[in-house]
Amino acid sequence: MKLAVTVSPVELDAPMDGTDRLIVAEESATHVSVRDLGLTRGDGIFEVIGVANGVPQALAAHLRRLSWSAAMLDLPPLDLATIEAAVRKVIDVNEPAPELGVKIVVTRGIEGDAAPSASCWVTVIDSLGFERERLEGIAVVTLDRGYPHDIAARAPWLLAGAKTLSYAVNKAALREAARRGADDVLFVSSDGYLLEGPTSTLLLRIGNRVLTPATAQGVLPGTTQGSLFDFFADQGLVTAQALLRPADLARADGAWLASSVRLLAPIRAVDGEQQIVDNDLTRSANDFLLARTS
Repeated sequence: MKLAVTVSPVELDAPMDGTDRLIVAEESATHVSVRDLGLTRGDGIFEVIGVANGVPQALAAHLRRLSWSAAMLDLPPLDLATIEAAVRKVIDVNEPAPELGVKIVVTRGIEGDAAPSASCWVTVIDSLGFERERLEGIAVVTLDRGYPHDIAARAPWLLAGAKTLSYAVNKAALREAARRGADDVLFVSSDGYLLEGPTSTLLLRIGNRVLTPATAQGVLPGTTQGSLFDFFADQGLVTAQALLRPADLARADGAWLASSVRLLAPIRAVDGEQQIVDNDLTRSANDFLLARTS
């Protein structure tokens, strides 16, 4: 039996112990109103946090990104300390495992409510076992995202760079990848710049540099990528954000998609063309990620 934690996520005028606002209940029980805007409109945000041996990985970075997404959607200011307590509580009350995921969902609340509100629940996701992807790599296809690379500056109302619940396009892209016999997707802007995967961040090693697409293009700031930049810097490599083109994939000495639960998956093929895979560096990087204590 899995347990979930629901919590009022909004900052309160009168300070109180956030743990008093945590409600633990069976995951299968009813928690969310059928009028919740997260369900009826996809009007909300989320985060998925990797958990290794009971330790939530890069939790502070995930909470910062959650707050950033909330601001982009004009949601009320979030009580991050209480949401953090909910994350730790849901890990404690569920069956331990070497690897898990924790999902935080925050929505705008009930449609039609006059007062600003928000709903939040936190659940555990079983690890799907990504050893094969980490060791053998993944095949990806490039798909046009339909926006130019500067869309975030030109049209901020499109919420590029926010981690919203509106994931229908991302799921459709993954189904298209499967139809083409691939494992994942790498989005490309309509004017020819590399962006990100539906659920992951791109990293390329070119010589002594490890590069990731610039977040100014409206890509999600990667929490796992942030940790990996620390790792690569310790290996003597130079890390940076950059504007990258598909041609950069062909000249890369290594390419990966990074995410919170799958961690670092080497790209072994792009649109059917084979890529160089650095197995030793990939293995060391994933060992580093799993050993994080915060």
